[in-house]
Amino acid sequence: MPPYIALLRGINLGAKRRIAMADLRALLAELGYDDVRTHLQSGNAIFTTATRSAATVERALESAISQRFGMDVRVVVRTPRQLAAVVEQDPFPDEALDHSRYMVIFLEQKPPAGWLESLDADRFAPDRVAVVGTHVYLWMPNGLHESKLATLVMDKKLGGAATARNFRTVLALAGKSAG
Repeated sequence: MPPYIALLRGINLGAKRRIAMADLRALLAELGYDDVRTHLQSGNAIFTTATRSAATVERALESAISQRFGMDVRVVVRTPRQLAAVVEQDPFPDEALDHSRYMVIFLEQKPPAGWLESLDADRFAPDRVAVVGTHVYLWMPNGLHESKLATLVMDKKLGGAATARNFRTVLALAGKSAG
């Protein structure tokens, strides 16, 4: 059975939209997923399933979360191979050394044509942004809260589901899901 990594968007960030990871693991098991594990409290789950379509898993999880918890939560699903590629294709490996200040935005689909050029990212130095396929890499050496580029990137309409993880979490999930 193929393994998947599910990244839930916008849960457990404040007092609202709370889902305990034990409850998420139980829900995934009830859906018939096996070897269910979670990482941190921010909605990262690793599991196996006979389902061969990440899109089918995304829809099933979104529907089940809505029914069980009464929340509309977007879900982005990746395979271990896709997550390994996110790490391997890192456009800033020699710059972005503080992984807590380095984000990857996981997109459901590629950003619209010309999206990156529309940002005029050079005026936000030292922050850097790059797009590789369905992933936006955002290096913020002065931190997320000091980054005007991060605010601009997060406010742009990217189309479809999108969720961000810091690179430390990406590396941990890649390691935990590698077979």
